[in-house]
Amino acid sequence: MGRLSIDRVSKVFDIDGRQVQALKEISLELEDGQFGALIGPSGCGKSTLLRMVADILPPTSGSISIDGAHPSQARKDHRIGFVFQDATLLPWRTVLENIRLPLEIVAERDPDREKLPRELIELVGLSGFEKAKPSQLSGGMQQRAAIARSLVLSPRVLLLDEPFGALDDITRSRMNLELLRIRAETKITALMVTHSIQEAVFMADRIFVLAARPGRIADVVEVGLDRPRSFAQMSDPAFTGAVDRVRQCLFDQQAMAAIDV
Repeated sequence: MGRLSIDRVSKVFDIDGRQVQALKEISLELEDGQFGALIGPSGCGKSTLLRMVADILPPTSGSISIDGAHPSQARKDHRIGFVFQDATLLPWRTVLENIRLPLEIVAERDPDREKLPRELIELVGLSGFEKAKPSQLSGGMQQRAAIARSLVLSPRVLLLDEPFGALDDITRSRMNLELLRIRAETKITALMVTHSIQEAVFMADRIFVLAARPGRIADVVEVGLDRPRSFAQMSDPAFTGAVDRVRQCLFDQQAMAAIDV
């Protein structure tokens, strides 16, 4: 199971004695195995929300649960995987050693889990690169290793903070397909932050469009595309309709912000 529930979550930061509200009463649901995307203008709190789900930051108010458990308990139970924009691989360790790192940190002696790093290397398409160092890999290959590392403790929810934002368009498109294939095989629930409207529609079942000042959900777009996804679906009316709806919502927000200035 991997059900994610966020209920009226707000976040206020104390900055130089000022109370700055980053997020206001965010509510969203993802059922087991669903793929969600967070999209919105820079500074609307997308990454902050992701970090609260991961128990890196506490919410000021509201609640978050993963399979009914508080994020702190979900983290302790290794139910959460996190992939950052940068692969953050340790440069002195090989691909296999980087993927094994979470197992070493938790110091669990589970024979079944000891097999996982090599199985995940095959899953993410890095067979033959087990002994390679990060400097010997392309950016896309580094992110594949980072995704494998995030899955090694068998999490139920995978959080992705612009995982392909630093890649070129061709590599990014390939990685979109790779991530969808990996998610289909693992059946994991995923929530991804992205600035790309097309990427959000191509990847997600549900898109949560955030408005800024403070961050709040302006729209929820259900993507009516069959899985498995393919690039041919980008000409499907369901795809173009979802892209237009997300774009319109985002541009309406920009127009309103310009009026407010």
